[in-house]
Amino acid sequence: MTDTSAWLPDQTTTGAWVPDETDTTRPSAARVYDFLLGGGHNFAADRAAAARIEQVLPNARRVARSNRAFLRRAVRYMASQGITRFLDLGSGIPTVGNVHEIARDANPDSRVVYVDFESVAVAHSRLLLDGDERTAVVEADLTDPDTVLADEDVRALLDTDEPVGLLLVAVFHFVPDHKDPAGLVHKYLSALPAGSLAAISHLTADHDPEGMAEVAETMATSPNPMFFRPLGQITPLFAGLDLVEPGLVDADLWRPEPGSTDPEDPARGVYAGVGRVRR
Repeated sequence: MTDTSAWLPDQTTTGAWVPDETDTTRPSAARVYDFLLGGGHNFAADRAAAARIEQVLPNARRVARSNRAFLRRAVRYMASQGITRFLDLGSGIPTVGNVHEIARDANPDSRVVYVDFESVAVAHSRLLLDGDERTAVVEADLTDPDTVLADEDVRALLDTDEPVGLLLVAVFHFVPDHKDPAGLVHKYLSALPAGSLAAISHLTADHDPEGMAEVAETMATSPNPMFFRPLGQITPLFAGLDLVEPGLVDADLWRPEPGSTDPEDPARGVYAGVGRVRR
């Protein structure tokens, strides 16, 4: 388990992860998520938004942690399949668990490119990863795949026949329908070498429509409004992938570690799955 204390802000460097243009009076999804995970890179507005979310969704922290645990297990699974290169889109703030550490537990030579458009997430990632030659942090919007795929660090990662682990974890509930989430996934999958794997998770209102509607309302005035989708609208994100067992399920139920989850009482609110790129 990652020692989260190592990721809490150092008072001597705190300013380095807050760009001058950052509006700290408006909540950011990345920072609210960081708070729910127990991280320390968030502001009063983020904590206030998280408190409102927890009022209507008392299991919000459990849902957030179930998603983060899925990310960990997905990366470990990919590593077990020989994946050593990872592209993490919408990577957020790496304060509680992070892809490169998980991957390097399996293979010290693993390389990771993190991509996010949130300025604090990018600034803090670059601060933490400064000097790590096997990681790169790209500031870009995943809904602009042409720009992301043209980035020199991304191109270097993809410019071989070695398979890639594509991570699209808890990002598409920030993408509105008019931006065609399934089409965006297809664009990225089409750029991956044969044998690549993709992990996708997505928040849903299927199990608590009223509570999740309140969450959406809380985030509506933030830079990151949320669009919760039912299972039937999440399934198309996996088109072009051969799903790995157990398929698209509650995040807690995707290859849980022994004793970590009560199969009769999983956290409900996140669907998750991993698929192999079909060629």
